[in-house]
Amino acid sequence: MDNKRLVYALEAVLFASGEPVSSERLCTVLDIDKVDLESLALKLAGEYDASARGIKLIRLEDRYQLVSRPDYAEYIRQATETGKPPMLSQAALEVLAVIAYRQPVTKTFIESVRGVDSGYTISSLCDKGLAETCGRLDMPGRPLLYRTTEKFLRSFGLLDLEQLPYIEGLEVKSAADESAEAGGNV
Repeated sequence: MDNKRLVYALEAVLFASGEPVSSERLCTVLDIDKVDLESLALKLAGEYDASARGIKLIRLEDRYQLVSRPDYAEYIRQATETGKPPMLSQAALEVLAVIAYRQPVTKTFIESVRGVDSGYTISSLCDKGLAETCGRLDMPGRPLLYRTTEKFLRSFGLLDLEQLPYIEGLEVKSAADESAEAGGNV
C-alpha cells in the first residue's frame, strides 16, 4: 500500500474508532512498524494543523486519537446544545493534583496530604472519568489505589504524565513506593 493510502487508512481507523487506538494495534492493522506509524501520524497531524481543520490528531502515551480542535469548541457546544463543561472545585483540583503527581495513591494518602476527608471528591473524580482505581495495596485492609485516566490527559492537554508542570521540592513518589519502603507490597 502506498504512503498516501496508508495515511488515509490511519485516518479512517482513528475516525471509526472514536476512542484512542494503541500504536501496537495500528501497526498490526496497517502492517507497518512503529517508526512508519509515527511518520504517518506526523504527516496526518501536519495536514490537519496546516489548514486549521476542525479535527486534529493527538497522541496519548502510546495511543492515537482524532479529536475536535479546541478552537471550535464554542461552535460544538452550540451545535450539541451542551453547556460549558462543569468546573472542578478547589477540593477536586487538590485531590486530582495529589493523584496525578503521586500515583498510584490510596484514599488515606490523599487525606493525609490534604488533612480532610476526601472520599466524596475521589468518588466524584472517578464518576467524571478523570481518576480510576488501579488495584489494591498489599497491606492490612487492602486499600484501593487510584490513578489518573486518559480523559485526564485529554482534559488537561497532556500527552503523558511527564508533561505535568514541575513543582520545586516535590519528589514524585507514589503511596505504593512509600509503602514498599515501609515493608508493604502493591
